[in-house]
Amino acid sequence: MKLASLNQGRDGVLLVVSRDLSRAIRVPGLAATLQAAMDDWQRLSPRLAQVSDALNAGPLDGEFALDSKSLASPLPRAYQWADGSAYVNHVELVRRARGAEMPPSFWTDPLMYQGGSDAFLGPCQDIACASEAWGIDFEGEVAVITGDVPMGVSVGEAEAHIRLLMLVNDVSLRGLIPPELAKGFGFFQSKPSSAFSPVAVTPDELGAAWHDGKVHLPLEVNYNDAPFGRAEAGADMTFGFPQLVAHAARTRPLGAGAIIGSGTVSNKQDTDHGSAIADGGVGYSCIAELRTIETINRGQPTTPFMGYGDRVHIQMRDAAGNSIFGAIAQRVVPYSGPQ
Repeated sequence: MKLASLNQGRDGVLLVVSRDLSRAIRVPGLAATLQAAMDDWQRLSPRLAQVSDALNAGPLDGEFALDSKSLASPLPRAYQWADGSAYVNHVELVRRARGAEMPPSFWTDPLMYQGGSDAFLGPCQDIACASEAWGIDFEGEVAVITGDVPMGVSVGEAEAHIRLLMLVNDVSLRGLIPPELAKGFGFFQSKPSSAFSPVAVTPDELGAAWHDGKVHLPLEVNYNDAPFGRAEAGADMTFGFPQLVAHAARTRPLGAGAIIGSGTVSNKQDTDHGSAIADGGVGYSCIAELRTIETINRGQPTTPFMGYGDRVHIQMRDAAGNSIFGAIAQRVVPYSGPQ
């Protein structure tokens, strides 16, 4: 089953979307919003699945052609957005580039921060930023949406609470991160609004690619229309989603509709030449990782962060080449002030 939110009102209008992402239908008799569906998932998900089966079987009265530009993120706002750093290779590279050793605990205890969840960007919405000097970067990730998760849930029990999956562009302002972390209180201004894929999908839509609590498919990242990353999301993921969910719920419950992110998808690199696609590698899911490779190899980074007019395109395809979640397609623009 694939679900989306039409960009209407604060919380959108729930849509059931065809498997090929071409058609959609509103379901006002079931749930007005995705959050409403999450709140009553046990009762509503079988009925939504019936609509999905019917839509995939053929035309339905009331269906319409789907346009990703008309969509908000599946959850336009959420009660919880917690982003992990499950690809410890990425963390290790970043720390190595600045000459910092990585604590051994990073391999056994996930990193996680709590992000802003009150104003997500739509999948095709511009990234408005007041200054290019802030170091604007994209981060291609995978995320899950949970049902209600009890406090202290075990890793073995956590997967049963995963309802949906989607992709993320976790926008980062790299120039603001060091002074914020130096305060010892974590990210805030350096993490503006994130964007999510046009649709969220139930795990069964991934077939055999979903196992061990991971998505075993490449994440396709294009930057200014050129291939930038094709990292395998299932490889080198130190902590699967059940571990991330259990970590987030260790000392508090998670409410239905909580979003847990994977962190930047990253594969181990051959740092003799980097892992750029042009060099036969899988590339990167953010500019910062490429800059770390440049720093390790040549002493300093040479690739700039994003500037006004730069574009990022993030999606994931199945084995047959079909887009699963639709594409995040965003452009950086100057912020013009409160409207």
